[in-house]
Amino acid sequence: MSDYETCKKSVLDASLWLSEHGYFGSLRGSGGNVSVRGDEASMIITPSSLSYQTMTVEDLFVLGLDLSVIQGKSGLKPSMEAGMHAAIYRRRPDVQAIVHTHQNYGSVFALLNRPIPALFDEVAFSLGTAVEIIPYAVSGSPELARNVETMLANNANAYIIQNHGILALGKTLDKAVLHAELLEKVAHIYCLALSTGQPVTTLPQDIVQLVAAMRAHEVKSAGAKQQPPIQHL
Repeated sequence: MSDYETCKKSVLDASLWLSEHGYFGSLRGSGGNVSVRGDEASMIITPSSLSYQTMTVEDLFVLGLDLSVIQGKSGLKPSMEAGMHAAIYRRRPDVQAIVHTHQNYGSVFALLNRPIPALFDEVAFSLGTAVEIIPYAVSGSPELARNVETMLANNANAYIIQNHGILALGKTLDKAVLHAELLEKVAHIYCLALSTGQPVTTLPQDIVQLVAAMRAHEVKSAGAKQQPPIQHL
């Protein structure tokens, strides 16, 4: 099995798990998308408008980060959000996998247009100093990809897209899925805390600064380790 085929299998498995656990909005739908970095110049991503329950490994696409098709099944199209994924991979060398979902509590804050601050240290060290809001643009548009790209300098592993959904990034696909889970957990708890009308405490500023420094170091280290692109399989 080629490296691309191994990556495709992992993307399909993650997509099925996310679909079955309600992260894509409906079990029968095709909302959301998942990708992994193939090498420094390519990615493997889910197709557009195909139910995850019927999807096979052969349905997944291998794209260059310029969105050229390296491998793809005739009659299908890659995810409409491929440009957004490619923008993240180009800008963030530490990111090896991306999950875009329409999960419930994360989507609450997408509608409130309200970022989630650093509330728990174990979540902050995984996701970043805050889960920031990416300004709205039409799904699949170059404008949305640009809006995402402008937010990546904070080195976080999770973002909320206004009136849309969430993004979770990771060093591995397992980590990206975990970060989507952690975002849903903290969004749920924050929503409950806000509903009490009582003040919500956030982490001390020295912890927030430590998280920011750690994330910046990880991104910088990943960029230094990048090698020239390998030949496509």
